[in-house]
Amino acid sequence: MAIFLNDSSKVIVQGMTGSEGMKHTTRMLASGTNIVGGVNPKKAGQTVDFDGGQQVPVFGSVADAMAETGADVSVLFVPPAFAKAAVMEAVDAGIGLAVVITEGIAVKDTAEFYNYSKDKATRIIGPNCPGIITPGQSNAGIIPANIAGAGRIGLVSKSGTLTYQMMYELREFGFSTAVGIGGDPIIGTTHIDCLEAFEADPETDAIVMIGEIGGDAEERAADYIKANVTKPVVGYVAGFTAPEGKTMGHAGAIVSGSSGTAEAKKEALEAAGVKVGKTPSETADLMREIMQAKQG
Repeated sequence: MAIFLNDSSKVIVQGMTGSEGMKHTTRMLASGTNIVGGVNPKKAGQTVDFDGGQQVPVFGSVADAMAETGADVSVLFVPPAFAKAAVMEAVDAGIGLAVVITEGIAVKDTAEFYNYSKDKATRIIGPNCPGIITPGQSNAGIIPANIAGAGRIGLVSKSGTLTYQMMYELREFGFSTAVGIGGDPIIGTTHIDCLEAFEADPETDAIVMIGEIGGDAEERAADYIKANVTKPVVGYVAGFTAPEGKTMGHAGAIVSGSSGTAEAKKEALEAAGVKVGKTPSETADLMREIMQAKQG
């Protein structure tokens, strides 16, 4: 099992023929992802050759790609100015999952395509995220496929680089699915969405949740965990050393007063029974203890 993405997922890449799209499509194919097409209206009908003799057809629209291939996942490497239209096109076509890798999308544009997707069939992950990987099955995005194999830990993270670090540190146990949800102020899939899915997944035994300073997403996740999650959760909040009032990295990470600080988030999570590490490595150690106890 896995959440949102598995070995039967048929993936298309919007923006495949651009430099980033080509680079990461090559990597996704190498990791075993079933990529069935690219989308570029100007190159419809062409075929792109990738390493290993793999050929991927290019379609003029998401709807055309879905009709021809049965695609149910799209990964978007579309420049920020065109990202809103590209996501809306995927939503209009009714694709099940749209993974928006693009960073630098205007918050107004994200708000518009997020609201547009509500009550429709498409789940959006991102924007400004590394994507989602179910090791050994499928990889939709830019997460390196070789840092960890399949296992029974679920991971949801606001930070791309901390996603990679946590996967590497817990590689001896492996992951059911790892989801990088992105750190922008507005994102499609939240910590809570992933916690709910991991709780329901019979092959996920424990969950790592990585947050960061700013906003109240982690506090809301803590409330959700307290009420709904029975599996052990360990957490890490990036930004313990951030000075008050300073914007740190991601656009969403702004600290004002005690609201949104790492310490406030840590306290909320610990009150919900979540063990919180002060560093990523300490967090990995907390999960290691849980998994070793499960293995007996």
